[in-house]
Amino acid sequence: MSRPGADLLQLLGDHGVAEKGARLYLAAWRAGPVTASELARLSAIHRVEAYRIIKELVAGGLLETTGGRPQHFAALSPGQLLDRWVQTASEQLRRLEHDRPKLLADLESVRADVGEKDPRKFAILDSSEAIRRFVRTHVGTAEREILLVADGSSLAGWIDGGFDRALRAAAGRGVKVRLVTDVHRANLTEAKHFAGLLEMRHSPTPVFGRAIVLDGSGAVVYVGGDGGADPAPVESVAVWSSAPAFVATARQRHRRLWAAGELAEARFVEIEDPPTAVLPVVAGKETVPFQRLKEITRLGMRVSGVRSFQLDLPDLIGTIARQLGREIAAEVEGHTPEEVVVSLARYYATHTMGRLSVVRDKPLTLRVNGCFACTSESPEIGREMCPQLLRAVLEARLGQRWGVSKPDPTKHASRGCLFVATGG
Repeated sequence: MSRPGADLLQLLGDHGVAEKGARLYLAAWRAGPVTASELARLSAIHRVEAYRIIKELVAGGLLETTGGRPQHFAALSPGQLLDRWVQTASEQLRRLEHDRPKLLADLESVRADVGEKDPRKFAILDSSEAIRRFVRTHVGTAEREILLVADGSSLAGWIDGGFDRALRAAAGRGVKVRLVTDVHRANLTEAKHFAGLLEMRHSPTPVFGRAIVLDGSGAVVYVGGDGGADPAPVESVAVWSSAPAFVATARQRHRRLWAAGELAEARFVEIEDPPTAVLPVVAGKETVPFQRLKEITRLGMRVSGVRSFQLDLPDLIGTIARQLGREIAAEVEGHTPEEVVVSLARYYATHTMGRLSVVRDKPLTLRVNGCFACTSESPEIGREMCPQLLRAVLEARLGQRWGVSKPDPTKHASRGCLFVATGG
């Protein structure tokens, strides 16, 4: 006995809905309006991948947004879906019947132009599903090698379309399968998936378009609808040919990219273990890095069993202060301490950072009243941040090491913050 929903799952697949997309649709149909994260959990699909597939299902009309915060998604009923497919099939049949005389005439003209002894063969594949069927069939009959060139955005679609399974089967029967693509953080998961199935290299320059050479006897080259990230994707178009010159051109392109590429494993290490790692904070999107920080701490807790962490706040404040100081140094002027301080005082005033003034020249002593960092909730932030910010400005402008003292917390309220700066 088939499991519940199996027939509908098969029907969805027959109409071009990938297996994971079908699972998400069925989960939404059974559960009613639910959030994207809940849909990912119900269908047992990784959250990031589920969000991408949900977007595709919404664009295809299988899911509808129902508003709310967070946004909820509801499935189009199976009845409505069947009605749509019936209508689409009926329209296609009517067009086919209407175009029948022209299609037959075109086929006759092709037969007249290409004699039976002409070895050149070609086909225009004018839909994503037609390309997938054609390529899967020929990959399934390949005997020696399959050479692939693909832009990095294509990999997710290849997985959704089941192309990875066809390549796995080919490699399993001894076919040499080689892929050249561009690997980035955004497609790292998909790239690692393919690297486990076949030989793969990363192209240091962007890869445009896709091409597949099959046993040297035929090649498929995508010529349209190749932008996987397009919010309104154009239906793909590809050309297949067994003409020797066509195949040789596709093979030479693969050979050139393969020779210039680097091992996929080396690229993975470069992305996952870079010389430096940053957590960018962008105005208007301040919550994003802290969500990432929460994910990192949760991961550490899960794998280690530790229930709490204590982050070193002074280190974090110092990192922010040094970067702020370098950014401010690029905006102020001066080649002597006196000139820099005058320009910095103007910067403080125009950016509502407080009032900065010089108390004495030797040693250089600065006072800041109404400091932007000394908030009533966390006055200790100013005592940590301001000395390192001022030090970073002076060092960046004057090119020598400086020391800046911390202010006396007992005098902050009555006299402002005093900083003594000494050049190295």
